[in-house]
Amino acid sequence: MTPRHGSRKLGLSGLAALVCIFGAYAGTSGVMAADESSIDVALESTAGSERDHEPARPPATFFSINAVLAKVDGQRGRGPDAVRLASRTSANVATDAPPALNEAKPVGKEPFGLFTFRAPEGMLWRKWRNIEADMAREQLTLNRCRTDAEACPPHAAQFLRVIGAVNTKSGRARLEEANRAVNMAIRYVSDYSQHAEADRWSAPLASFATARGDCEDYAIAKYVALREAGVARENLQLVLVRDRAVRQDHAVLAARLDDRWLILDNRQSPLIEDSNAASFTPLFAINHDGVHLFAAPYARRALPDGQRAAAPAAASAGPPFEWTGAEPVAEGASMPGSLPLLM
Repeated sequence: MTPRHGSRKLGLSGLAALVCIFGAYAGTSGVMAADESSIDVALESTAGSERDHEPARPPATFFSINAVLAKVDGQRGRGPDAVRLASRTSANVATDAPPALNEAKPVGKEPFGLFTFRAPEGMLWRKWRNIEADMAREQLTLNRCRTDAEACPPHAAQFLRVIGAVNTKSGRARLEEANRAVNMAIRYVSDYSQHAEADRWSAPLASFATARGDCEDYAIAKYVALREAGVARENLQLVLVRDRAVRQDHAVLAARLDDRWLILDNRQSPLIEDSNAASFTPLFAINHDGVHLFAAPYARRALPDGQRAAAPAAASAGPPFEWTGAEPVAEGASMPGSLPLLM
């Protein structure tokens, strides 16, 4: 019995010891947790104080390259009106950009620095062919007059005297004489008044026979007179224009002298260069090769192999014009018999 009593005592003692050990461990864990909480609070407090002492960052600054250049220009004394490019290709920088094309001056060899191309068949072609036939018949009369002056009609003899006076001159004086002499020989009369037609073209001897005519008749007579006086046909063109100053169609003769085109006009004796005829919108050029439309180049640059892109010269002068050749009439009145020439 004694041993069992001792064992029971021992068990009670062990249990008490375990209870003590567990209590001590629990107390230690509580202290450690409290310490960790204190450390976290201390760290947060330290971080907050550091943030309070950290310097504030400046706001973002935005600027433009133009503002920078303007500021630099002001510092260097270039003035407020200085103009600079924000970017340019430096000479020592390689680039695959194509080089800039050198623009060629778009000047043609025809009057007004333009080009010409063959006009479509139409009324102007018929008028010119009829005049060419009339001029060929009148040439026979002039030839007979040269061989038999006594049988020469007065109007043909008068035209031969004009040709002789023109032939005695040279250069610009020759052109001036043709312009002056024909302007004095013919009195301006509209086709309505003379022929009761909107537009009729007459060969030189027909105009000299009546001593009357309109702008086309003056230009045709000057054309023949200068041809008879030895001026090359390549240097003469009957030019049909729209005169914007008076808002009517007009005809003049263009003569080339020293690579410049001079305008012979029935409305004035002095010659003018084509470049100074600012109110003229050129429409048609007529010569031994027929009827041609004036054209201006589309692109102001050189084209390969002599090619050229062209647009009608009148296209850039506002609304499209159709040369009728009819004289102006009273405002609001109709013009009987006027038809588009290219129909």
